[in-house]
Amino acid sequence: MKIGPHLKKREGVWVYSVAKFYITTSIPYVNAAPHIGNVLDSVYADVLARYKRQHNFDVRFLTGADEHGAKISRSAAANWVTPQQFVDENSAKFKNLKKVLNLSWDDFIRTSDRQRHWPGAQKLWRALKEKGDLYKKIYKGLYCVGHEAFITEKDLVDGKCWDHQKAPEVIEEENWFFKLSKYTKEIEAKIKAGELKVVPEGRAHEILGLLKEGLEDISFSRPAKDLSWGVPVPDDDTQTMYVWAEALISYISALGYGSANEADFKKYWPADVQVVGKDNLRFHAAIWPGMLLSAGLPLPKTLFAHGFLTVGGQKISKTVGNVIDPVELVNKYGADAVRYYLLREVPPFDDGDFSYEKFEERYNADLANGIGNFAARVLTLGEKLGEIPADKEKVKPAVEEKIKITRAEVEEKLAAFKFHEALATIWGLITFGDEYVNKEQPWKQAEGAAMDIIFNLVVVLDNVASLLQPFVPNVAQEITEAIHWTPAKTLKLSKLRILFPRIV
Repeated sequence: MKIGPHLKKREGVWVYSVAKFYITTSIPYVNAAPHIGNVLDSVYADVLARYKRQHNFDVRFLTGADEHGAKISRSAAANWVTPQQFVDENSAKFKNLKKVLNLSWDDFIRTSDRQRHWPGAQKLWRALKEKGDLYKKIYKGLYCVGHEAFITEKDLVDGKCWDHQKAPEVIEEENWFFKLSKYTKEIEAKIKAGELKVVPEGRAHEILGLLKEGLEDISFSRPAKDLSWGVPVPDDDTQTMYVWAEALISYISALGYGSANEADFKKYWPADVQVVGKDNLRFHAAIWPGMLLSAGLPLPKTLFAHGFLTVGGQKISKTVGNVIDPVELVNKYGADAVRYYLLREVPPFDDGDFSYEKFEERYNADLANGIGNFAARVLTLGEKLGEIPADKEKVKPAVEEKIKITRAEVEEKLAAFKFHEALATIWGLITFGDEYVNKEQPWKQAEGAAMDIIFNLVVVLDNVASLLQPFVPNVAQEITEAIHWTPAKTLKLSKLRILFPRIV
């Protein structure tokens, strides 16, 4: 139980070892400006990174920009700019989301960075080649520019890509191939043994089904004459590395893999958690592990593959006209409100939907009437009492027990990536606090009794703010700063602005 800043850890867990925690998002493809669906990776990862920092972990949180490939090259040409100019503009918009959504990532890797990324990408390529896992052959196949990948007939619906609704291009070219098939059984064994944990269980079954069928060798390059925008294949100037192959390597090139100093790579790899969308499952749970096994490198510990976000029940699409700019949304409602909706309303393991109607309903019910109202009640009542004794012995057993249970449940839910359930648990503590106010009615009590009641309510509120810090950090910080713990074991409270004005 947290009581004041002088007790920063939960009772019973006073000492934490300084363990590392490396978490990455998938590296978003910057062929367009970010929309609301692009931010799920970063918001989920941010919660986990902040929570681990609270518990004294040495956190490294990576995101970035995937900037190569045919789609980027063609989009740049359509806009009459160079590929570098095109990615510079869009990557800046993705990078700006740190400020917009109050994200806490430590590093932003760009795959067009020749100093940071290219050396690691080429080092891993050489490792695969030295292992004998790369070979060259002429290949004819169906190439989906939307996926930046070769697809098969079974991926088509009425002759079109099931996802992008466009017919693939028939391409015949000489490429380097990676012997992914060689690692099918080993990847399968790693997943089954939990050495590479795939979350949720349904995604694990999905990738195991694919592995059971057997992985095929995969094209790992494109002819430089057709695609020069990318990382050159080492020792073969006729070829450019396949965009997905080199983009995956960004998770380790960002740590200095391939540089003169690989200290961070040795310290932080393997990743503890990699957060990706479900459409990236095959790349991260099959191709990426195969590459790492070939290079003799450890696999990530956990892969969390979340669902999609739709808007108004439809896939986000410029054609449909339902693209929502996260910057505009935050400007209208605030970063914490947007973060809260995505974490509370969108189920992490399934597809979720955004609509302004649902957003405003959740905002009023949970934020304005929930945490906003509870914080205002406690701080307004307490501010009138002046300096309040803060004696740990006066914390009621029921309050202490409720906080203890809530913290344990939140820890359990976050360990399982159940962000929505973790927030529901915290809101249970807010409800407990509201009921405590209504039952004890401090405004009807003598000053001494009122101070004891308010002290218990402040302990509840302070713990709510601590628990909310990973989810809605701005508001959590405001509440924490309104509670002034003194060295003399007293506290003084400050009234707050209206944290979440009701939407009418």
